[in-house]
Amino acid sequence: MNVYLLLTDTGTVFSTAIKKYTRKPYNHASLALDQQLTEVYSFARKKVYNPFIGGFVQEDVTKHLLNEASCEIYCLTITPLQYEHLQLILEQFEWDKEQYKYNLLGVLAIPLRRDIYRENAYFCSQFVAYVIGEAGISLIDKPTHLITPDDFRQCEQVELVYEGKVQDYLIQEKPELYLEQEATLREALHHFFKQCQKRLEWK
Repeated sequence: MNVYLLLTDTGTVFSTAIKKYTRKPYNHASLALDQQLTEVYSFARKKVYNPFIGGFVQEDVTKHLLNEASCEIYCLTITPLQYEHLQLILEQFEWDKEQYKYNLLGVLAIPLRRDIYRENAYFCSQFVAYVIGEAGISLIDKPTHLITPDDFRQCEQVELVYEGKVQDYLIQEKPELYLEQEATLREALHHFFKQCQKRLEWK
């Protein structure tokens, strides 16, 4: 069975600031349970326009912030039992999600190689590494609080399967979704122009 590591550069102010500091191309990591990226989990902002309120989230890659991001996608082959463990761990995170916070202090402590403990708090790559480790999958020989998104790119166990824009990957994997969206947009535009025409005729 396969799971996927999604590494992204969203181009937000926060992401750009981290990128200038790390000098790495991708500074956000997510774990996807399927190739189509319909089940994607991470620690990130809960509100699109507020980077300071974060926690455990199921990410929607069809929405603006991630959809337009540059990315690399890595495939990780695991056993069915490990996959089942991952699902159970993520279900527990989902169940207790209101208790979790984004570990911003942990991000700032990485260059100092210090572990600033915050209960129920993770940053994105720390969370991905923790969940994978708890499922019995050994990827990186480093404490989870020191793992960055770029560390996943160096793993021998993962295989790069895509590099480019998230939206282009989704078109490749789920063309029917975008055909449906196009049809909906055409229908909305057609309705809009008909309404405009009626108003002009009424005047």
